[in-house]
Amino acid sequence: MSTEDQEAQEDELLALASIYSEDEYMRADTAQGGEIYLCLDLPSDFVVSIKSNNETNSYAHNFENTVSYLPPIVLNFELPPGYPSTTCPIFTLCCKWLSPSQLTLLCQRLDDLWEENKGSVILFQWIQFLKEETLDYLNIKSPYEIEVSGNGVQDWMQSPNESLTDGVLLERGALDRRAIQDAQSVPALVQCILDINEAQQKKDFDRKQFLCNICFMEKSGSECTHFKACQHVYCNYCLKDYFEVQIKDGQVHALNCPEPECTSIATPAQVKDLVDEQLFRRYDRLLLQSSLDLMADIVYCPRPSCRTPVMQEPDKTMGICSACKYAFCLYCKTAFHGLSPCKVSAEEFIELMKEYMTASEERKKEMLRRYGSFDKAVEDFKNREWLQENSKPCPNCKSPIEKNDGCNKMTCTACKKYFCWLCLKILCQENPYKHFDTPLACINR
Repeated sequence: MSTEDQEAQEDELLALASIYSEDEYMRADTAQGGEIYLCLDLPSDFVVSIKSNNETNSYAHNFENTVSYLPPIVLNFELPPGYPSTTCPIFTLCCKWLSPSQLTLLCQRLDDLWEENKGSVILFQWIQFLKEETLDYLNIKSPYEIEVSGNGVQDWMQSPNESLTDGVLLERGALDRRAIQDAQSVPALVQCILDINEAQQKKDFDRKQFLCNICFMEKSGSECTHFKACQHVYCNYCLKDYFEVQIKDGQVHALNCPEPECTSIATPAQVKDLVDEQLFRRYDRLLLQSSLDLMADIVYCPRPSCRTPVMQEPDKTMGICSACKYAFCLYCKTAFHGLSPCKVSAEEFIELMKEYMTASEERKKEMLRRYGSFDKAVEDFKNREWLQENSKPCPNCKSPIEKNDGCNKMTCTACKKYFCWLCLKILCQENPYKHFDTPLACINR
């Protein structure tokens, strides 16, 4: 290697290191080369979907999303001894969302740029082209459909029609060895796109300034929390106090955006970033419990010291706690009592009986399984209702007496006492009618 080439190479590598961050440029440890990671600037509201040539992969046809960033194009290069005076850099182009044919076109363009500038350093021109002109050069517009070759990385052993020498195309139209689509699978590609987009958006957010509408102070994005559903932003200090009060009060479903009438909910990850570990454990426990409470087939072990969730089995009346092994009745939550009906208080039984009289057939069967027969109790209840409406109790022995005819002087059929039907006063046995001649009594009624 000539001294001029060696100096030109070293100057170019040092310049790359000074311009690009460690996330964008990595210099090789053992050779004159490295890798450049290039994230393209996409138009706003850029929509991507995925198409796979693998007909068995139905997952691909379900993905469509609006993104601000896509995974980078990776330029891996090595500077040979004759660069830049006579020899082109050895390189590969890797990308997850560009097809092998698209990457081949980019490789050809890099070759053309070298031919146009042979004898001069070329990496900056390559980088500028890839960064600023790739979308126009490949005519990529929104909505853009990503085509995945097979299951991901193309297999060169299955490409017999290519014509290559030392990694350089001999014939236009064939795929280039240096063009690599490194998507291992469609699900992995989808996840990578979502992760990259979210990570880059987070970097952009952290660099911006926002006004907190609680403390009315301007903070950098790295000190703020962003509610994505509503786009509201608040500083972490204010949200931390707000979340702590809500969690201590047990209002885990009230961890929403503080903006009045806004229904955006904080994610568990956002809560974890703001509150201490002990409070987050309480939040996590209450959130799980509230979710289980909404599940119709979940009950809790009735032992106060346990309270482990127990899954109900269809048509079963017994639950067994997986933690403490307590067997209990799923209806009354007491120790399992086999075929014996659940015990209830007299007041509860009256209410259940009223429900049974108007219940559907399915509900009646369930109540019979749980409480036993209601037939005799219903008959007695109806008798008592009829007596309450059509009779009065004897003021002496409380026997129900029906008045079907005659005057208001009544004779109890049980104890033979006389009493007034109107005021239920016991009357004199010698002269019971005197009551009806006495002023202020039931005279003329």
